[in-house]
Amino acid sequence: MNSRNRAEIFRRLEKATPNPKTELSYRTHFQLLIAVILSAQATDVSVNRATRGLFRAAATPQALLDLGLSGLKTHIRTIGLYNTKAANILKTCKILIDSHKGIVPRTRAALEALPGVGRKTANVVLNTAFGEPTIAVDTHIYRVANRTRIAPGANVLQVEKRLLKTTPLAYQQNAHHLLILHGRYTCKARTPQCPSCVISDLCEYRAKTTAE
Repeated sequence: MNSRNRAEIFRRLEKATPNPKTELSYRTHFQLLIAVILSAQATDVSVNRATRGLFRAAATPQALLDLGLSGLKTHIRTIGLYNTKAANILKTCKILIDSHKGIVPRTRAALEALPGVGRKTANVVLNTAFGEPTIAVDTHIYRVANRTRIAPGANVLQVEKRLLKTTPLAYQQNAHHLLILHGRYTCKARTPQCPSCVISDLCEYRAKTTAE
């Protein structure tokens, strides 16, 4: 795909969604971090449902530690892999208190050193909390990048690196949310909504759907 079409794709996506934001509910950087950890292999809707009660009961690292493992599990047991996530969250809270004065760090190395935080989670926090032009590649973005050919790659890291290299600077800040929302609501896995897609004429996907 040439740079002109790529820029036009982002222009149209931004026009359709002028202020793209995460659909996870949070009020602080810490709450965002916990919500993103919980969102692995889970929907934002299910995470928001769980954190609504969790954050009312415990909204800080110390409060979560005081809640304890069984108390935390009570709030998140409807989320996949909740046993592992609960253990990682409590370990992360301990590190935040002991090493970062209870504050979420804003460097990739420090974030990825936290249990339950991988590259994708770190990218989401860096972008959403701190305004860094990072792009966290999840299944939606991976699908959109490869279908449209805007940034094809054999794995998520390849797609991320290509997006960072080729996305016009004006769109890098919002690229993550623009692409994930497009993949979630238009470029769906099983039934992409090609007839109503604002970038259909620029997309290089060969198996476009047609209106019935």
